[in-house]
Amino acid sequence: MDPDELGQLIDVHSAALELYARQWCDDAPDVVQTAFVRLIEQEQTPTSTVAWLYRVVRNAALMQRRSDRRRQSLEARVSQMSPQWFVPSMGECLDSESATHALQEISEECREVVIARIWGKLTFDEISEITNTSSSTAHRRYLEGLDLLRKKLGVSCQNE
Repeated sequence: MDPDELGQLIDVHSAALELYARQWCDDAPDVVQTAFVRLIEQEQTPTSTVAWLYRVVRNAALMQRRSDRRRQSLEARVSQMSPQWFVPSMGECLDSESATHALQEISEECREVVIARIWGKLTFDEISEITNTSSSTAHRRYLEGLDLLRKKLGVSCQNE
């Protein structure tokens, strides 16, 4: 295919092809680009190039949608099987789902120290070795993490 002819096809039809693909998938620009690449790879130019492009875009968009649905379904199944951060207990007043969500919302540094201190029962010296920080930094992050968790969970604690 002549490069000028290809450029003209892209200029005239790419936006409409993207709109056409968007009804089936979110990656419309990629699908259209792939269709033009496939056009270049053809040994002979299709008889009706524009119709051919629409067919290729449609097929690729439908395949992309199926792939996305399979991936989303798999991700949903895997997330349901992933272990909870907390083991639910009938006697606890801590809602494990809320606590997990709150932990995920605080900074990684604070979360690491809080988990290591509370659930790992590590000392601040041990935590400082693991995190390559000072003991006082580990303690500060612990207090900051607890404060953020209290605010996110709407809980006040007397003991630390």
